[in-house]
Amino acid sequence: MAHKIKFGTDGWRAIIAKEFTVENVARVSVATAKWLKDNFDNPSVALGHDCRFAGELFAETAAKVFLNEGISVIMARGFVSTPMVSYTTVKKNCSLGVVLTASHNPPSYNGYKLKGHFGGPLSPEQVQEIEDIIPDVSNINVDTIDLSSFEKNGQLTYFDMETLYVDAIKENFDLEAIKNSGLTFAYDAMYGAGQNVLKRVLPDTVLLHCEYNPSFHGQAPEPLHKNLLEFSKLIKERGDIASGLATDGDADRIGLYDSKGNFIDSHHIMLLLLNYLHSYKGLTGKVVTAASSTPRLGKLAEKFGLDFEVVKIGFKYIAGIILEEDVLIGGEESGGIAIKGHIPERDGIWMGLVIWEYMAKSGKSIEELIAEVYELVGSFKYQRDDLHINENLKQEIVAKCNAGEYDAFGDYKVTKVDTTDGYKYFFDNGEWLMIRPSGTEPVLRTYAESSDLEGAQRILKACKDTIGA
Repeated sequence: MAHKIKFGTDGWRAIIAKEFTVENVARVSVATAKWLKDNFDNPSVALGHDCRFAGELFAETAAKVFLNEGISVIMARGFVSTPMVSYTTVKKNCSLGVVLTASHNPPSYNGYKLKGHFGGPLSPEQVQEIEDIIPDVSNINVDTIDLSSFEKNGQLTYFDMETLYVDAIKENFDLEAIKNSGLTFAYDAMYGAGQNVLKRVLPDTVLLHCEYNPSFHGQAPEPLHKNLLEFSKLIKERGDIASGLATDGDADRIGLYDSKGNFIDSHHIMLLLLNYLHSYKGLTGKVVTAASSTPRLGKLAEKFGLDFEVVKIGFKYIAGIILEEDVLIGGEESGGIAIKGHIPERDGIWMGLVIWEYMAKSGKSIEELIAEVYELVGSFKYQRDDLHINENLKQEIVAKCNAGEYDAFGDYKVTKVDTTDGYKYFFDNGEWLMIRPSGTEPVLRTYAESSDLEGAQRILKACKDTIGA
């Protein structure tokens, strides 16, 4: 029986050579081609792959299926980031963007992301339409399809997506201000697909892991502090780096460091971006964030007189609002952020450059800019703990959350509960705890915010003690 292919929060992910095979990529591509032909006249696809093992093979497999089905393909040579494919989709008026990437997942994985013609995640409903028509077998022998013949007849075009993206950076950023600021910046690409961009736009940047390594040195390319210890150490030891930027495997998520090598989480990044875009650049628009983000974003939006909305976790929900409304910034706790004036897509490099431009233009260190935000919303620290527990206990805890059985966690009395996505328990003094079960594994994600790190850790401990995890 054919393996059932399911798209998750952000695409289909599977282990290479186990479920992520040429045949299964062909099956997904057959369904995608059928959906395209049902929804577009003369459909076209912008297609790229990241740095993962056999990316070129899988991208060519998808291309062969699309071409065989009469669909025009604009394809990158070599690896590209997800934002590069999304940006090309818009600029080249393609019906769909397809990226062969497993984003921040471990190196054994690859994946398949679908991007709408607008340059952001395809809507959940449309992804479901494609998933529903994935055949059990592709019935296409890709080995017999010759790409060169399609290139000759013009149905296949190779295109430099990275240069298109780099040119967009040059048009949208004051790179001279950054270069002339006297500040030294560092970038850790985590061996991912963004690795060439900073070399091209800010060649004096201190670079780490900006070379091709499909195994990512054996580590998941996710820009969390625990995966970036070498980068943090570099910043601490050098002592002359003003800020460090890190991006994940397909360069759509951001990690950030201050001059002391301290990790700056995405809650702080979103607050910094909002303050810069509104207070310094005079831009307005709605602020949209996912349920696991700090409520201080809402507090800052309110201070600025801006509308604020909380949505379910998954950038596709944010992208949906960006398409319908005037949104200034949309982002989530995992480091995926989009801003006005760019595509409705997470983009780690773009967000990092906004922060660096902010530093250069304001003449302030990142620590001073964070202090400025704290004056507006108060200082805080955030901590997350993923509890690996058995499925039965997970379901028991979720049932209790559902039934409203938790009115306190140790000394922390619950004042309000938000169930937008998971269970977010608010306490006094701006502190909160969130419990959210993973939909795919025996993991319970717990998140906490307090005025300091010890406070956040105390909340997480009180949570564990209360739920018996």
